[in-house]
This record gives sequence, C-alpha cells and structure tokens, in this order.
Amino acid sequence: MQQPVLSFGGKFYDEPSQHLWQQILQRPVVEQQNLNDTVNAIMLDVKNNGDEAVKKYTAKFDGISLDSTIVTPDEFAEENDLVDDQLKKAILYAKKNIETFHKAQIETQPKTETAPGVFCWRKSVAIQSVGLYIPGGTAPLFSTVIMLGVPAAIAGCPDISLCTPLAKNGKIHPAILFAASVAGINKVYKIGGVQAIAAMAYGTESIKKVFKIFGPGNQYVTAAKSICSTQG
Repeated sequence: MQQPVLSFGGKFYDEPSQHLWQQILQRPVVEQQNLNDTVNAIMLDVKNNGDEAVKKYTAKFDGISLDSTIVTPDEFAEENDLVDDQLKKAILYAKKNIETFHKAQIETQPKTETAPGVFCWRKSVAIQSVGLYIPGGTAPLFSTVIMLGVPAAIAGCPDISLCTPLAKNGKIHPAILFAASVAGINKVYKIGGVQAIAAMAYGTESIKKVFKIFGPGNQYVTAAKSICSTQG
C-alpha cells in the first residue's frame, strides 16, 4: 500500500514512515513568555501609533505595503466576480441554514409578576459593535464569515467589522468577500495578525474600536485576544 505524500510548513514528505507522522505534523510552539512579550509590544505600538503601526507590521509579517486598510466597493465587486457559481451556491445554502437555526433562538419572554406591581422578564440586547477576525492567506476560512456574521446580524448588532489578512498576491480571497457581502458586512479591512486584533480593540484612524472580537486565529492572535480580555 502506497504511503501518502504529506505537505506541512512548506516542506513535502514523500512516503514518510508512519512513525514520523506525529513529528512531521507537530505544530511549532513559541515559548509563552516570549510570545506574550512580542504580542504586547505590537499591541502597544498599534495603540499609540494607529494606522502607521498597522501598515508597518503588515509589511513586516505579510510582505505587503498598504495604501489603505479598507476594502473598497470596487474591490468587493471585482473579487466577487471571481467566485465560481457552485461555491456561491454553497455559501448561500449555508447562510440559509445558519440563518434558520439562529432565528429559531429568538424568544419573546413573558413578564412575570413576582410581587404585586413588580414585573420581571428577560431581555436580549445586541452588542453595539463587534469585530470578526477571519484567517486568510493560505487558509481562508470563508465559512467562518457566515457562521459569525449571520448570527451577529440576526442579534441586531448595528456595527459589524471584519479583518482578514491578504494573500501573497496582495488580495483578499474572493470567497471571503462574497461571504461578507452575503452576511451584510460591508466594513472589511485587509489586515491580519496581532495588528488586526489591536486595531479593533483600540481603534485607529481608519478602524473603529469595537466592544467584542470574535473569530479563530493562530497562537499570536489568540494571545492578543487574551490580552484584550484581561486588560479591558
């Protein structure tokens, strides 16, 4: 039986022995204190220097020089045209199912009179502004746009922003932009990593501060979100 070809970290392994698989697939781990120190420094820089710092780290880590952080309507239209019809159909189908599920969670709670003239009830209040972090580059999680954006819209969040890193060609994956359009998100920023989390947490000249950040990410992004939650 032929052994598989594994690709990981930019390296290819042709028919590796099975006892090596775990070693090959081991994720790189950064010592936690060093990681936190690096993340803290980036976040402080973004907090103090705004867009200038965001663009600096995008150039450093992604190798891309940004003129502007926001995706324009023309860029939306251009990239949406690149999504094939079959994928568009799948995204729209997923959106319909997610929408159906979350709409079913909307409840109208009756008032309960706990004492004469004293009424108690439960009320859901939408978060005023939320930021969605969507991994991009070589692993564009366009499905996450729908899974986070649709519930936010149904909950009534009036201000939804999305940050996602650019691919090596300097573009956002077109499926991410199509999914954002489908979810009704028109504020998309072409930045990723720690600088994106910091920009949404503290606000910059071009990116409005949000009250809560959602979405997956690597260990640096996770550390940045953890720092935001503990520092407030």
